[in-house]
Amino acid sequence: MKKWMLIGLLSLQCLSAQSFRITYQKSSNGTIIPNQDPVVVLATPHLTLISSVQMLQQKASFPREETFVDRKRNALVQKAQLNAQRFVVSVDSVSLEKQQFEFTSETKTILGYVCKKAVTSINSNTLELWYTDALGVKGSPTVLGQNLGMVLEIVRNGNFVTTALSVEKEKQKTAVVLPDTKNGVDLLSYRDLVWKSRFITLPVFEKEIINFSDQAKSNDSILRFANGTIAVRKITFPVITPGSKVFIDLIEQSNGDAYDRTGSVFLIPTDKANTFWNGLTQGANALPLYENGNGKKYQGVVATNSYSPLVELMRFFTPFGISHFNHISLKDKTWYTQVPYRQDISELAAAFSGKEVYLGVFIGNYDKGGHRISMNITLHPEEQSSAASPLVMPLFNTVNVMEMAGQEYGTMFNHEKGLEVTFTLTQDVRGARLRYLTTGHGGWENGDEFVPKKNTLLLDGKEIFSIVPWREDCGSYRLFNPASGNFPNGLSSSDYSRSNWCPGMVTYPYYVDLGDLKAGTHTLQVKIPQGAPEGSSFSAWNVSGVLLGH
Repeated sequence: MKKWMLIGLLSLQCLSAQSFRITYQKSSNGTIIPNQDPVVVLATPHLTLISSVQMLQQKASFPREETFVDRKRNALVQKAQLNAQRFVVSVDSVSLEKQQFEFTSETKTILGYVCKKAVTSINSNTLELWYTDALGVKGSPTVLGQNLGMVLEIVRNGNFVTTALSVEKEKQKTAVVLPDTKNGVDLLSYRDLVWKSRFITLPVFEKEIINFSDQAKSNDSILRFANGTIAVRKITFPVITPGSKVFIDLIEQSNGDAYDRTGSVFLIPTDKANTFWNGLTQGANALPLYENGNGKKYQGVVATNSYSPLVELMRFFTPFGISHFNHISLKDKTWYTQVPYRQDISELAAAFSGKEVYLGVFIGNYDKGGHRISMNITLHPEEQSSAASPLVMPLFNTVNVMEMAGQEYGTMFNHEKGLEVTFTLTQDVRGARLRYLTTGHGGWENGDEFVPKKNTLLLDGKEIFSIVPWREDCGSYRLFNPASGNFPNGLSSSDYSRSNWCPGMVTYPYYVDLGDLKAGTHTLQVKIPQGAPEGSSFSAWNVSGVLLGH
C-alpha cells in the first residue's frame, strides 16, 4: 500500500483508520477540461487530505499545495511546497465555522450513493454541493463543504462541475500525515508566499531618490547621471519562454518636488557601435545628431547605421506632490500615499530575454528633494501563444532623458519635415507593428500640453496612421495630487485634459499595423503641428517608436 509522505516534516501526527480515496474530474459547459490533474481526496474519520494525482506522485509543478482538515480541531492546515527545498504551512481555524448553507429536499444518486443538496453563494457565484452520509467520513474536493458529509459533486453557476469519478474503499490502512505547524505563518502571509512563488521577481530599484543635485553619487549597483535625475542599474534576465508575460511595477512618492513631471523607464541597446551609454558617460553631444532644417541639433533621438536609440519600456507622469504634500488639507479629500504604475511589456521581451542589460529611470525635475521610486520586473510563465516579437528594433525616441545634462527638447515638429528616420531590414518582416508612444508638453493655456494636436505617421511617403492623442480622464486621479493648484472655476490643475497624459498615470502605446515589410531600406516620418513659442514658453513632443515583427 502506498504511503504519502511529505518532505521536510519535523514532527508527524499519523491518524490511521478506515479510509476512502475519491477521485474527481472537472468539466465546463458539459465538456471535460483537457489535461487536468484530477483532484484526489483521502478521507479518514479524523483527517482529510485534499491533493491531486500528480502531487501524490510528486510530479506536480511547484508550488504544490495540499489542504488537510484536522477534524479534532475543526481546522484547515494548508501546506505548499514552494520549491524542492522550501515549504510553508498555515493553520486556519476560522473558515470552516463561517461556512453557511441552504439545505434543500432534493436528492440524486452519484456513483451509487444517494446525495443531498446544499446551496451557498461566494463572491456572487452560486454553488450547489451534493453530499452523502453513506461513507461515514467527511470531505470535499475544496475547502467548501468539509463538514457536510462526503461531497461528491460541486456545481458552480450551473456550468462548471467538479464531480467524483470513483470512490475507493482502501483495503489497507492509509497513512495521512499532518504537517507540523509549529513554525507556520498566518494565512495572509501563506497566500502571499504561494502567490509570489508562481512567478519570478527581479528587483531593480528600492526607494531610490531621483532628484536634481550636484551631490548625487553612484554606488556599486546604481549609477546616477544628469545631476541625479537618471538612475541606471545592470540587470540580468533569464531566458523568457514564449508565451510568458512580463510586467513593470513602479511606485512613486514625492520627496520634495510638488510638480507633475515626465518619467520614463528605458533600456539601453548595445547592438551597435555607438550607444546611449556614451551619452551618459561622455555628454549628450557624444550621441549622433539629428537635424531637420529648423536650425536645432537633437542628440540621440533617431536610429542610424551605428546607433540605436533608447527602448522606452514605460512612460509615466508623477502627480502633484503625492505623500510629501499630503499635509495640504481639503474637505472630503483623503490623499493617496503613493502612486502605483503597472504595465505589460511582454512584446518587448526579445530585447532583454537571456541578456544582461542596463535599465534606467528618468524623472525630469529641478528639485533637490525630487522623487522616491521603487521598481520591480516580474516574469509570469504562460502556455498561450507568445505575445512577444522576435524583432524589437528601436527607431526613435525624443524623450530628452538627459534634459538636465543638456539634451535638447523634442521641438523638431515645428518644421515640415518633423521627425524622419531611415532604417534597413536585412530580411523580410511579417506582421510588422510600430509601438508608438506620444505625449505633448509645454506652454500654458495655448501650449501643446493643453491643445489637441493631430499626430500623422508616414511610411515610405504614405500615410499609415493618424490620431489626436488626448486624455479626458485626468480628473479621476485627483486624490493622487495634493499639491495641484485650484482655480476660480472650481477645477484643479490635475483635472484638466492633456495631450495623452495625466498627472499620476502611465501613458500607454498605440500599435500601428505596418503589414509585411520587405527587406531593404525604409523611411518613417512623424508629423505634428507643433504650436509656436509664447514668450519664454515653448511646446515639445515626446515620441518614441519601436518596430516589432517576426
